[in-house]
Amino acid sequence: MISPLSVLRRKPRRRLYGDGILGGLLLALIILAALLSPWLPLPDPLTNSLADTFLPPGSHTASGMHWLGTDQLGRDMLSRILAGSRLSLFIVLMSASIAAVVGSLLGMLAGYVGGWLDATIMRLMDIQLAVPFILLILLVMALFGASLSNIIVIMGVTSWAIYARVARAKTLEIRELEYIEAVRAMGFSTPRILLRHLLPNLATPLIVLLTLDIPRLIVLEASIGFLGVGIQPPTPTLGNLIGEGRSYMLLAQWLVLYPGLFIVALVVGCNLLGDSLLRRTQIRLD
Repeated sequence: MISPLSVLRRKPRRRLYGDGILGGLLLALIILAALLSPWLPLPDPLTNSLADTFLPPGSHTASGMHWLGTDQLGRDMLSRILAGSRLSLFIVLMSASIAAVVGSLLGMLAGYVGGWLDATIMRLMDIQLAVPFILLILLVMALFGASLSNIIVIMGVTSWAIYARVARAKTLEIRELEYIEAVRAMGFSTPRILLRHLLPNLATPLIVLLTLDIPRLIVLEASIGFLGVGIQPPTPTLGNLIGEGRSYMLLAQWLVLYPGLFIVALVVGCNLLGDSLLRRTQIRLD
């Protein structure tokens, strides 16, 4: 016999799995469409057609169906959004990987070694977190240019501190455990202890943190594209598509609406998946 209490206990768990599955499916759909867009029957995202400017969604021309309309140069919006999503996601994932690797290593060193090294890394963390991300990125882009590699590196470098903080906190918990003291007594080197014995225990919280941090990086990348200091047109990103379309909002609202909806969908999908992983693993990220 199923008691009412057991039914009530199942509902949060079902909702937990449902949110994670929904977020994962939403992300998978967008990523799959972005990756397969070069082989889909869509017009070229860089080909201009001045006879087809500002066509509303659902219009049909000689180049094919424009499901999301065309822009001020007659380029297909769906193909440009998918191409922009592909490039934006590449930038976000690469910068998140850099931030996770650099931050995790520095955090483990700070927590395990301690002393002056811990104090130095902690002060660097405080300085980095005190400087607004977007301000630092704008400064670097103005000095060194808005190349793809510069954008990836600076976004990664400005995001390492949150990973370092979590890695340091978890390392402080783990380093006093008996098995760490045992391998230390056996004379294992610090790099071996960090990479073979500490890092595997930090993998789960860092993966959860990565999932929760990606939405922030998506918005950050879109922001620098919108401000015109990211990847430059005609190469599309979600941010510069909105930046280009804002001048024509009264004439063609879809130029801003659909790229914005893609950003919202990516952020919501990542948040649902990340929150589900966080609750399921019951990890404290502080």
